[in-house]
Amino acid sequence: MNALKTLWKPRLLSFRNNRFSHQARDHRARIVLFGAIGLLFWLGIFGIFYRVLTYFQRVEGFGDLLAHRLLFMVIMTFFALLLFSSIITSLAKLYLSRDLMLVHSLPVSDKSIFLARWTESTFDSSWMVLVYSFPVFLSYGVVYQAGPLYYATVILAVAAMCLITSGLSVLVVMVVAVLLPAGRIRTVFIFLGIAVVLILIMAIRIMRPEQLVNPDQFLSAALYLQSLETVGSPLLPTTWIYEAVQGAMSGGPVELVILNAALAVSFAILLIFINVFVAGKLYRRGFSKAQTAAVRLFAPMRPGGKRTRFLRSLPSGARAFLIKEIKTFFRDHTQWPQLFLIGALILVYLYNFSVLPLDKTPIRTVYLQNLFSFLNMGLAAFVLTAVAARFVFPAVSMEGDAFWIVRSSPVSIRTYLWIKYFIYYVPLLVLSEILIVLSNILLHVSPFMMILSMGTMFCMVPGIVAMGIGFGAIYPDFHSENPAESVTSFGGVLYMICCTAFIALVIVLEAGPVYAFFMTNIRGESMSVLQWLWLIVSFALVFVLSSLAVVLPMRFGEKRLGSV
Repeated sequence: MNALKTLWKPRLLSFRNNRFSHQARDHRARIVLFGAIGLLFWLGIFGIFYRVLTYFQRVEGFGDLLAHRLLFMVIMTFFALLLFSSIITSLAKLYLSRDLMLVHSLPVSDKSIFLARWTESTFDSSWMVLVYSFPVFLSYGVVYQAGPLYYATVILAVAAMCLITSGLSVLVVMVVAVLLPAGRIRTVFIFLGIAVVLILIMAIRIMRPEQLVNPDQFLSAALYLQSLETVGSPLLPTTWIYEAVQGAMSGGPVELVILNAALAVSFAILLIFINVFVAGKLYRRGFSKAQTAAVRLFAPMRPGGKRTRFLRSLPSGARAFLIKEIKTFFRDHTQWPQLFLIGALILVYLYNFSVLPLDKTPIRTVYLQNLFSFLNMGLAAFVLTAVAARFVFPAVSMEGDAFWIVRSSPVSIRTYLWIKYFIYYVPLLVLSEILIVLSNILLHVSPFMMILSMGTMFCMVPGIVAMGIGFGAIYPDFHSENPAESVTSFGGVLYMICCTAFIALVIVLEAGPVYAFFMTNIRGESMSVLQWLWLIVSFALVFVLSSLAVVLPMRFGEKRLGSV
């Protein structure tokens, strides 16, 4: 324990020193902003689940079954998120942190180092899920008027879930780090990313959420109710956690609640002993292999190669920076698993459109198709914003301590930022257009909505990318160990807020005239002159807003970065 306290002490002292530092006092506004945004999200999650659960309770017969099924899906989602977050965090904490060479030079055992780093990675990967899962479970407790046993069970079950996901992740990381050839430790990200993607897709499809709104697929009501009652295998930790929480919430037998909670907790404790034993055998070997040079999976781009001939028309300085950006992306294997995860989520996103039972609703199908298509523009833009927040916003901070090379180069800051912009603009534009076109094809929308969706996304993508580059230049973090974490900083949150406001303004500006145009076509009427004027002015404002979203952030970013 003395060794663990010594290894934890720098982390604890950093919290205390940051609390009383001059820099922390100067940034109280940021703390207030983060707290306000977090509280709004917390209240929003609670309000949404409270509204849904109260609606389920009014459905006689199987309202409680729907609520229980939703609870199981929520637990499965939290489990998958914790698993993916734990894999990324544990690999960084155990093998890739810069201070590991200093830590391993201390007169402490490998098991102590492993336990200290594992506890840190467990906390870092779990705290956000813990904070935002509480309003979900609180809404269930309020709606079902659960007693103290429910809240005690939730705390115990969620803590066990965090330990189980962290234990499984660390175990996989240690084994893979030893099995891979020396010099390819970063390739672990690719392997684990693909594995997590497959697990996530399988978990979502096993739950079959589309069946909840289409009972016609079942031969009888009894089979439909039975499918809602069916959960996962009794051998899975998620089943133990669900059975314990659901039993405590519904007033089930206390013995079953204690049994399932004990299964989850005992499995978490078992994983602790297993990981400590495996760490004593494998952790030193895996860490030793992680210190060798990384092996490239792709051949580098050569200035005179065939792949760079199309860049010869650019000035030499801009061409050199562009090639450097492309090389950096292919060398940084840590970003690839997130690409796989984004691809998997997009596939699930598109699949959900294909299973929507639009023909089962009393509302006209053509109306729902075009309504969903219009709302899908905002949803696709939010997906694009999330991708840009991970890849575009940290683009400037990725230079790290070598940013002085950029300042000393014969390339202006403006050119440097626009190179960053076009590197990400083209692939994100292609991604957004593919997403919107495929979803519209699945919805069978009208040609007008197809053209409108493609045009709107074509206008919004430049603004979202430019704001990512601009805000990343206004709030750079060149000293962070992992620049990708800058998305959770003040600048990253501000970027997400501005993108959300930008997307909302575009949707609001287009909603009125598009609705008028669509309804006149359904009635077989023609639009009036005022309606046409309204349509033209609205789309002109969208174009002006999109242009400002490109110009202003890039200009402010250039001015701020030039003074660094």
